[in-house]
Amino acid sequence: MKAAAIVLAAGRGSRMNSGIQKQFMELGGCPLIYYALQVFEHSSVDEVILVTGKNETDWCRREIVDKYGFCKVRSVVPGGSERYLSVYEGLRAAQEPDIVLIHDGARPFVTDEIINRTIRSALESGSGIAAVPAKDTVRIVDETGTAVLTPPRDRVWMMQTPQAFRYPLIYRAYQELVSRNIQNVTDDAMVLETVLNQEVKIVEGSYSNIKVTTPEDMETARAFLKRV
Repeated sequence: MKAAAIVLAAGRGSRMNSGIQKQFMELGGCPLIYYALQVFEHSSVDEVILVTGKNETDWCRREIVDKYGFCKVRSVVPGGSERYLSVYEGLRAAQEPDIVLIHDGARPFVTDEIINRTIRSALESGSGIAAVPAKDTVRIVDETGTAVLTPPRDRVWMMQTPQAFRYPLIYRAYQELVSRNIQNVTDDAMVLETVLNQEVKIVEGSYSNIKVTTPEDMETARAFLKRV
């Protein structure tokens, strides 16, 4: 069984209000992206494809991959203008693995346990989506801001990454997504559901597996880093 990980680091990070893209901001003396790559380097995956901005591939190869000795990063490829296009470029660069994991580089606290759970689920059922139960009550609102639905909290899960899939399945889904120019998909599981009408399997993530999006998230990440 061969597993590959696509680590996404092509986003602009506009909500961070910083002149530096969030994935390259310093956290504990290293770029934020370092921490996810470090976990995958020592995980059971066989190769890592790092997807970056179009003008950042050489810099990432020199200042991230080579500097920190990430031997499993076999490819550094430019992403697209949207997340789904960056994922597609990563899938195209993969060497036809059995399982592929797609992970946001702005989630620095992924663990080996989460990676293994998603891989096992993908092998068994075709997909394995890291997620955690919602802590708060969630309400669905209409365009006026009026609450129209309150789903039972014990049925609401907050999606995370990595999201693992059998490679031929997710690659076919993304090929169709791009060719049909389908919009408004917010994660990889939704691509599988929308394009191929496939069910996805949820597995346990971690409340520490946060996505760093805002300055407040960076403060939380610094606090988490002190504990590990």
